[in-house]
Amino acid sequence: MKILVTGGSGLAGSAIVECFKKHGFPAKGIGRRDLNLLDRTATFDYITRMKPNLIVNAAAKVGGIVANNNHPVEYLADNLRIQNNLIEAAFAADVEKFIFLGSSCIYPRDCAQPIKEEYLLSGPLEPTNSAYAIAKIAGIELINSFRRQYGRKWVSLMPTNLYGPRDNFDLEGSHVLPAFIRRFVEAKRNNAEKVMLWGTGTPTREFLHVNDLAEAVVFFHDKYDSGSHLNIGTGRETSIMELASIVAKFTGYTGEIKWDSSKPNGTPRKVLDSSLANSLGWYSRISLEDGIDSTVKWYEKELAEGRVRL
Repeated sequence: MKILVTGGSGLAGSAIVECFKKHGFPAKGIGRRDLNLLDRTATFDYITRMKPNLIVNAAAKVGGIVANNNHPVEYLADNLRIQNNLIEAAFAADVEKFIFLGSSCIYPRDCAQPIKEEYLLSGPLEPTNSAYAIAKIAGIELINSFRRQYGRKWVSLMPTNLYGPRDNFDLEGSHVLPAFIRRFVEAKRNNAEKVMLWGTGTPTREFLHVNDLAEAVVFFHDKYDSGSHLNIGTGRETSIMELASIVAKFTGYTGEIKWDSSKPNGTPRKVLDSSLANSLGWYSRISLEDGIDSTVKWYEKELAEGRVRL
């Protein structure tokens, strides 16, 4: 069985490749250096030559509130091109299975909690990341369109906020958790008396270690075949203020944490209902504390050796 994982050098893709191999499945991960998915001709040529049995699309242009808010054109247009090129190339090459990875930002800003799969398109999106969300919603619809029209066994998984090794720690482009890790590690090293963070700290989020997502992808690749996208989360709701305290603890930072309420909070509350995935036999295993502890240690080691992504 040939398995291709796009975005194979990134946070999710690299973990998925490693997890498939751990379970005895040969998987090939490719990144931007191997294939430019924005190039339609190159993408079709690559997929036609390889003709994998399964494609896992973990490739996307991703970022936090600042990046999404400042560059909506790229977050919409680039992600549409990436996923459309890959999905259509998979169809042309008669790829049997395809797993499209989305994001929990597809759901409405003021969605009922915990968020069930059927709440998609039930209200307005969070404005700061609506461009990215619309691209992911379009990807879900395209996967389902190929299912309905051509009978493809293609599915969509919707992970909650991911974190772990090989994350993006750039302060403009990163998500909240890796940004906190970088900020607190730097504050500890510089003996900073205080760290200023965006917003009020009151919004709540759910965080999934990337290795748990990888296990979900491997688990469902041959066990799930439905037009309904599937939520992949932990069910644990954590405030941004609590998250900052946990990160400070594991980085050893003991100074003051301040909040800049003039900056946007983003969606006020977001936690997925992953009961459908749980009912099928998958559960997250890594606690937030254990996951943050191991990620901080990984980051500090990579930083010391000059390999961390900043």
